[in-house]
Parts: sequence; C-alpha cells; structure tokens
Amino acid sequence: MTNKSTAPFYSMLSWIVWPALFVAGLVGAGVSFATTTPLLWFNAVYLSVVIVVALIERVMPFEQQWLRRDGETVNDLAHTLLNKGGVQIAAAFGATAPMAVATVAHPMMTGVTQLWPTGWPLPLQVVLGLVIAELGLYVAHRAAHEILTLWRFHALHHSVERLWVINTGRFHLVDSLFKIALSQLPLYLLGAPLPVFLWIGAVTAFIGLLTHCNIDVRTGPLDWIFSTPSLHRWHHSRVLAEGNTNYGENLVLWDHVFGTYFNPARRPPADIGISGRIADGFLAQLLQPFSARGFRQILGRRETSHHSDQAQSHRQLPD
Repeated sequence: MTNKSTAPFYSMLSWIVWPALFVAGLVGAGVSFATTTPLLWFNAVYLSVVIVVALIERVMPFEQQWLRRDGETVNDLAHTLLNKGGVQIAAAFGATAPMAVATVAHPMMTGVTQLWPTGWPLPLQVVLGLVIAELGLYVAHRAAHEILTLWRFHALHHSVERLWVINTGRFHLVDSLFKIALSQLPLYLLGAPLPVFLWIGAVTAFIGLLTHCNIDVRTGPLDWIFSTPSLHRWHHSRVLAEGNTNYGENLVLWDHVFGTYFNPARRPPADIGISGRIADGFLAQLLQPFSARGFRQILGRRETSHHSDQAQSHRQLPD
C-alpha cells in the first residue's frame, strides 16, 4: 500500500520496473553469449531475473489476491522444468526451449538457403528475426484458441487463476513444440545464423517473465510495441471477447495487422481462467488432453456461438 509520502516514488518506480528488468536481462544475455558456455551462464542470468521479479511482486503487486497460494506451484514448476525445460536440459542447460532447440538443430540446418541478410548489423538481423518468428508465434497462438484440437493442450496455460512469475512456463509440451516449429522453421529456411536464434530466445525468455509478472507496472507507449503485462492480462480474461486478443508473444505487430489488439485501458480484467476444469497433478495434466473425457472437462460449459453476445460470453468452447 502507498501513502501520500511514498506515492510519487511508487509512481516513478512503476514506470521504471518493466524496461529496467527487460534491459537488465538482455545485458546479462549479451554477457552470457560472450562466454565459452553461453547457455549455462544465460541460465544463471535467467534465474536471477526470476528471483528479482518474485521479490518485487511481494513489494508492489498488481493484484494482492494473486499473492495467495493456489495449490498449483509445484505443477507450474514441473511444467516449466520438465516440459519447457526438458529439451534445453539436453542442450547444455539452456534457459528457454526455443534457444535450446536452435542450438541443437541449427548445425543440421546450416546451408539450406542463403537468403538471410548476413551482412546486416546483428541488432537489425535480430529485429527482422523477431518480426518473422513473431508471425509464426501469432499463427500458432491464435490457432490454439480457435482450433479445438489445439485448444485442449493450450488450455493448461489459461487454467491459472492468478498470474505470477512462476507460472510463466506452464505450457503443455505439445503446445510448446507447436509454437517452436511455426516460429523457428521460417528462420531455418531463410538461413538465419545461430546468434539470431539465441537473441530471439533471450527476448522471448524475459518478455515471457514480465508479461506474467504480478507487478504494478505502467508501460504506456510500450503497449503499442511489446507484449506487456497489461495487454497479456486481457488475454487471460475469462470473457471470450477479451481473452481471444493480444496473441503476440513478444511484439504486438501482428495483433495490430490482424485486428486482435485489445487495450481499452478502462479497467483490468474482472476474472481470469477458463470455464472448464484442469486435472489435479502434473502427470494427470499432461495426459488429460489425450482422452475424450479429459477434453470434455477442459471445455467446461458449452458456448453455441463464438461471435454472439461476446461481451457476456466466457471462454467456453464447443466440443
């Protein structure tokens, strides 16, 4: 809670926190990539940012209620470490699945084509790579909301009823692999070099942490470019018309292009989550999408029309 004496400092801090953490993470990534064991050191930087974000969440939370335990912390960590982390553990302890996949796959894909502008400065190559990869992420993410076969896996991520740094990586393995495939394959086909993949992985890692953070941040004009906490909270809304928006994972460029950008700036979402029920326990959550009964539980109550009465409809999809 703030009072009159601390309000100006709190306000200033709320504007500084997001860009400061993002820049600090990227600086740490740059230092890591310059070492002989880049992925191992990146892991250390990533974990450090997680700890800092978790501490700030306790001091200046966006939603006080989200600080309460929901019984899913162990499952959140398991999905992060074993689903998103399983691939990267096999790739010398990398900190993000896209980064680890690129480290393993890139040598096998080298020389497929020579279309990539390797003569450009690396920062411009990374920006180009982000724009291209983000289109794949946008398509994969939107498809996961609109195609029921994919939603059964993606619903695990949306089943949370509070947002905080620990459930950033709460994704089903199938969902993660689908997004990696659509976002990275175009870069391989164009002949992008490995540093581009590593920097895209770093940007994705830190923006992912920050979009889910329970910190009272103000991002203002950054909302027009990046996927920020205020935008992503709308994406987790139970209300279908609100939740099926802001699909961008790092950038919101393609949300602007395809008309799914949503930032009314009037109020935060009233409620987050899904209408269905996710199984209890990590293994049960992994297996649930593969059974007809589990799929029906995920769907919850049925909505007969995706477009009718969207203002009142909730994330209830037809089976």
